[in-house]
Amino acid sequence: MNNYIKADIVIIGGGMGGCAAALAAARAGRRVVMTEETDWIGGQLTSQAVPPDEHPWIEQFGCTASYREFRSRVREYYRRHFPLTEAARAERHFNPGNAIVSGISHEPRTALAVLRDMLAPYVHSGRLRILDNHIAIQAETDGDVVRAIHARDERTGEMVVLTADYFLDATEEGDVLPLAGVEYVTGAESAQQTGEPDALAGEADPNDMQAFTWCFAVDYIEGQDFTIPKPEQYDFWREYQADFWPDKQLSWTGVIPHSLEPVTYGFFPDGKSFSLWAYRRMIDRSKFVEGTFESDATIINWPQNDYWLGSIIDVSAEERAKHLEGSKQLSLSLLYWLQTEAPRPDGKAGYPGLRLRPDLTGTKDGLAKRPYIRESRRIRAEFTVVEQHLSPVCRTDGRAESYFDSVGVGCYRIDLHPSTSLRSYIDVSSLPFQIPLGSLIPIRVNNLLAAGKNIGTTHITNGCYRLHPVEWNIGESSGFLASYCIEHRISPREVRSNPEHLAAYQRMLTAAGVELQWPSIHAV
Repeated sequence: MNNYIKADIVIIGGGMGGCAAALAAARAGRRVVMTEETDWIGGQLTSQAVPPDEHPWIEQFGCTASYREFRSRVREYYRRHFPLTEAARAERHFNPGNAIVSGISHEPRTALAVLRDMLAPYVHSGRLRILDNHIAIQAETDGDVVRAIHARDERTGEMVVLTADYFLDATEEGDVLPLAGVEYVTGAESAQQTGEPDALAGEADPNDMQAFTWCFAVDYIEGQDFTIPKPEQYDFWREYQADFWPDKQLSWTGVIPHSLEPVTYGFFPDGKSFSLWAYRRMIDRSKFVEGTFESDATIINWPQNDYWLGSIIDVSAEERAKHLEGSKQLSLSLLYWLQTEAPRPDGKAGYPGLRLRPDLTGTKDGLAKRPYIRESRRIRAEFTVVEQHLSPVCRTDGRAESYFDSVGVGCYRIDLHPSTSLRSYIDVSSLPFQIPLGSLIPIRVNNLLAAGKNIGTTHITNGCYRLHPVEWNIGESSGFLASYCIEHRISPREVRSNPEHLAAYQRMLTAAGVELQWPSIHAV
């Protein structure tokens, strides 16, 4: 027997976009249900174990007020609960992990605690209901309208039927789109289709998607031996080398993404080479009073465990399972190689003191709860962002395209990791950009909105719209849009096409602290 829950807005997916959408809709006074397939909300930040990737100006501008609130709460969490050194406590922009790629690198469970706190007033009041461990498996539609989403509780097998005025797809892979018959695209478009300088020269390839990565957390205790059992696929991964890679994947050799020239990585920081240890470090023990932590802790989300041997989207269940297991095996093989065979500067081999930290990822095996997904299904949208809108090569005035329907801003390089068609990095500069409202709205379905990496971008522009602050902004703007539409009994399409409603909706965003345009700055 099914359970039935009715809300104003149903959000499928509790990642960054989903949490931001839930926060916005609840603050706007709506009754909201949000599902999450794991027991941790937060997506990239938590269940995928990827600390924030952000642009250089994030401390001053270029994100929403609520995302800045999240960042402030992360810092306050450590200041309140941990003994910091005097120097660290005095840092205005305290960075718990002191990571190379993030100004606020921190533990997944810290992000989880902060997100739960931010949503707590609405959960406690009953305005927001979070259904964790629930997966959407069916949609009911009537023409251009979604009527209901059926979700299954993975713990009990019980079904719940969710009905609402609006549905937001905030899943990591755009899972609602095929269920509801929403038109979407996958993979790489051709240059003939989009005119993009870096699109495929030949035919489009729907199966050509960015590598995904199964991250894991480790620390290091010198003199100890935490070597894991040899992974089943270790012999394969130990010898594997892609045609486009300069050495075996399990090596210290990689490529510089924007030039594709070979580079030799370092492990622990030595001041000479790029340190993979510090790359995504989430705890720098030097920031804390001596004895607080035995070791630094870092997230292994490296070129060596990018998995590109096949897609997990729109393939058979068997194919999906094979590649998910292959990704896990690659990550475990990387760890085993690091523990046993990795060349060391002292001439020895292996770092047996590397210790998996399952407590940091909330799992038994030490890997993240879910793989880090860089590329989702993408809606066929009212408006699609292409490379020509934000590439400095294409923009002679040095500014990205200005959208009349802007609902936010973002900035990141066009950063595409190696793909499942065995193509190497595409990494080119981009200009600080806006998020157009048209990219959130499907071409046909009237009451479903994209609320994550599934907006109207291309394979190329997804590379800069997929990062943490942008996904948050997309979700927040979608949550406010659905709320505005309910209040005014108007469709998202009408909001975009009606100047008065568009201006009112944009005022709603601005009042909530959503920045709609950039000051004059340069490309990244």
